[in-house]
Amino acid sequence: MKYDVKKITGVAVLLAIEIVLQTIGNYISLGPISINLALIPIALAAILFGPFAGALLGLMNGLIVLFSPSTQALFMVYAPVGTVLACLLKCSIAGFVSGLVYKLISRKNELVAAIVASLLVPVVNTGLFALASMTFFMDAVKAVMSSLGMEAMNFYRFLFLVFIGWNFIFEFTITAILSPTIARIIRIIKKEQ
Repeated sequence: MKYDVKKITGVAVLLAIEIVLQTIGNYISLGPISINLALIPIALAAILFGPFAGALLGLMNGLIVLFSPSTQALFMVYAPVGTVLACLLKCSIAGFVSGLVYKLISRKNELVAAIVASLLVPVVNTGLFALASMTFFMDAVKAVMSSLGMEAMNFYRFLFLVFIGWNFIFEFTITAILSPTIARIIRIIKKEQ
């Protein structure tokens, strides 16, 4: 098996950044859900090192999220198996899909590929979280609705507009702005070496 030292080092550096960002993000929230700042390194790993690197960083992100205070307090209480599955799969799949799409589009245009791949990470991550919320976490979401005095609101409206809406907009915007820019800078540095 051939090991690429630059790739291993790059993935390790992105993993370290991801751990710091996700740990900080566990204590910052918009509404009842913590913001996932670590989507940026997942997107970068997928763009720079491929789908498996994106999936690896996504998996590591899932492990950190799984043991975060908000996950333990809200989701694990209602659906332990669903929580483990959601945490470990949503970002892993997002990183993998992002890397695949980048590979396909980059043959035509690397910058467009980086932008699309970056945008896919929060879209897939949030989409899978929404699916998990409708499958495993309805009771947890309804408990949050009750605690906010919003029992009369439609469940799906609350789920998409209040529970995950603002977080998605923030994560999507930050990832969309930063990931392609950073990826382009790294590509320029690589070409100069």
